[in-house]
Amino acid sequence: MVIQTMQSGREEQILRLYEAVGWTEYTRQPQRIRSAFDRSLCVLELSHEDQLLGFVRAVGDGETILYVQDLIVDPDYQNQGWGTLLLKTLCDRYPQVRQKILLSDDVEKIRHFYKKLGWVPVSDIHCAAWAKLLF
Repeated sequence: MVIQTMQSGREEQILRLYEAVGWTEYTRQPQRIRSAFDRSLCVLELSHEDQLLGFVRAVGDGETILYVQDLIVDPDYQNQGWGTLLLKTLCDRYPQVRQKILLSDDVEKIRHFYKKLGWVPVSDIHCAAWAKLLF
């Protein structure tokens, strides 16, 4: 297994991973994937023998804010520490960034994952988060 900057030409494998974890909003407009990934601040992949098994993608300026847009690991490789390693590797690339943020589904499994890595709900630090989504 290797974690590295994502190789180009992975669109089909990216879509497969989105589908595997049920993130179908991304798969409805597959033509947008390349542009979204190209414009990201950083995309790291977890791969083995040229097979994409997971990735973490961040947007932001890399100085004052790092927004984790996606953290996905193939369901066959989850609960083995790969998601933890992807997120840690990403954050280690930007140690100077004070504000690291992400949004996720509000389910116990996901809350537990991020809490064990030291992430806290924004309400715990007297902040609020707002979203305006296009459906």
